Amino acid sequence: MDFYWSADQQKIKTDIIQFAQDELSADFIERDKKGLFSRQDWNKIAQRGVIGYPMPAEYGGKDGNILDTMLIMEGLGYGYRDAALIFGINAQMWSVQMPIVSHGTSQQKEKYLPKLISGEMIAGHCMSEPVSGSDAYSLQSTADRGGDYYILNGSKTFITNGPIADLFLIFATVNTNKGMWGVTAFLVEKGTPGLDISPVIEKMGLKTIPMGSVELVNCQIPLENRLGPEGGGAQLFSGGMEWERSCILASSLGAMEYELEQSITYARERRQFNRPIGDFQSVSNRIVDMKVRLETSRLMLYKVAWLKSIGKSAVMEAAIAKLYLSECFVQSSLDAVRIFGAKGYLSDYGVEGILRDSVGGLIYSGTSDIQRNIIARMLGL
Repeated sequence: MDFYWSADQQKIKTDIIQFAQDELSADFIERDKKGLFSRQDWNKIAQRGVIGYPMPAEYGGKDGNILDTMLIMEGLGYGYRDAALIFGINAQMWSVQMPIVSHGTSQQKEKYLPKLISGEMIAGHCMSEPVSGSDAYSLQSTADRGGDYYILNGSKTFITNGPIADLFLIFATVNTNKGMWGVTAFLVEKGTPGLDISPVIEKMGLKTIPMGSVELVNCQIPLENRLGPEGGGAQLFSGGMEWERSCILASSLGAMEYELEQSITYARERRQFNRPIGDFQSVSNRIVDMKVRLETSRLMLYKVAWLKSIGKSAVMEAAIAKLYLSECFVQSSLDAVRIFGAKGYLSDYGVEGILRDSVGGLIYSGTSDIQRNIIARMLGL
């Protein structure tokens, strides 16, 4: 196995770090306190080509490979403190754009992909419901066929990008008795009669990307807005989740590298008892643990990217990487707060913000418990 990155690939990562540091907003701490989304930064990232990097060139993408895309996201996570906005972009890319690429008609691709890739449109993925979360296919939302249209009814919640989205990928069932084989996907635009979007749902971290809910009341959707075949929503959803779990935490990897470097710098500069605190084994051991978590997480994530790049299935490997990396990110963020001490607990230093954002990784794209269930199932248990 070759662990070598070419000079061109290394430049991809360093260039995106430089872009993030030079051109994206530096007011994250204040925006985080107020929960303010930066459409300007979203558009800049889109114009840079990030949102369309792995997408087909005919729709405005770059036809980039998954390995290079992973490096871009890792660099963005290192150079840009707004982890929430990066999370929102990843949620759109892998949970909405990729299903349109793999399952959409030519008309659907031409209508939506250029606008999503350019930043003109923002999309939200609507699977979770008030009583259907980890048990994803026990949907209560229904889709009743009426000739050349469907009538959607139900509730969706925990929708990343929801209050700012122009397009929603909504899952509903055509027959509750069919379980996962009744689940069907639909593309629904903002402003469609019967589609009601909630205000922002307040949350612990990832505050600068809004989360909301959607109510569907006799929402009539034309047949051409069904994504994939009737009953094909489960396959579409699981494919999107595999992509998301493979890629969404690459930015967290970059953030882990950033907080490690910040912790090392602080441990060298901060003095107590006439010595740098890094001289104390309790501090240096934490830093060593952060380094070990970073490197093992990196190996796992790169393996998933490599498998996807050669067309192999990576269901179990993606679940392992998602489980391990998200747990490591939280633990390393806790260690960073301990190293910075009282300053690490204060909002204006940004360390506690990384911790709050990291906790989301234990939940989104399938909780840690669900990843363990996936891995157990793949092992035949």
